[in-house]
Amino acid sequence: MQLSRLIYIVFLLFYSSNTDFYEKLARAAEELTQDQVTYNGQYFTIDYPMGDVPAQYGVCTDVVVRAYRKMGIDLQQLVHEDMKSHFKRYPQLWGLSRTDTNIDHRRVPNLRRFFERKGESLSTEKDAQIYQPGDVVSWVLPNNLTHIGIVSNTKNRAGDRYLMVHNIGSGQVLEDCLFSYKITGHYRYGK
Repeated sequence: MQLSRLIYIVFLLFYSSNTDFYEKLARAAEELTQDQVTYNGQYFTIDYPMGDVPAQYGVCTDVVVRAYRKMGIDLQQLVHEDMKSHFKRYPQLWGLSRTDTNIDHRRVPNLRRFFERKGESLSTEKDAQIYQPGDVVSWVLPNNLTHIGIVSNTKNRAGDRYLMVHNIGSGQVLEDCLFSYKITGHYRYGK
């Protein structure tokens, strides 16, 4: 077999498996919209690893954490381990002197830093074509609060961009809000 053909086959296998991962991640996020969840950012003491707040509660970060968990990836543990090893590289916004496995993965700035460090940071320009299923997007809201969600597999009615799965206060929803707020991050993280 020619070397160029072998390289092409390896590329196709790699691209196909990665595409499948991100499409499955997007589907996992969409499945979360079937669950009744009340927005609740309260501090909870949770198990570690694989800990989660009570299933009936959640915030925007819980959408991301739960979707990845359906893919066998525990962001609670991964964020904790990276923060523990590189604490000073993470945002120092809460006056903490050490990590906290109960909350660190539930903070948008920490997830953003983790995805920057361990994933792929992508363009944040206002071009719907670059936002693909399974991508993670972060925003800053008009009140200066941070927000995060996952690009779904479902396009809007016009068919020109994918809907987002997020929780901004009304539970885990599928919504056409990609460009509703200022985008601060665009990431791809996974297999």
